[in-house]
Amino acid sequence: MSRTLIIIGVLTVVAGLLWPWLSRLPLGHLPGDIVIRREHFSLYFPITTMILVSVVISLVLWLFGR
Repeated sequence: MSRTLIIIGVLTVVAGLLWPWLSRLPLGHLPGDIVIRREHFSLYFPITTMILVSVVISLVLWLFGR
């Protein structure tokens, strides 16, 4: 359990350090993501991005779980 927490912590730090470059990826602006903008309200629901991230994480866990 402690090893898993350390790995998650290291991955979080790496993602934080790489954030300036990661934010330039088109994730979050894919076709199928719902964006509603009104005068004093905005709603963003990234359906396609969530599905893509879920598939990638599932594949990685499946490959390393063997």
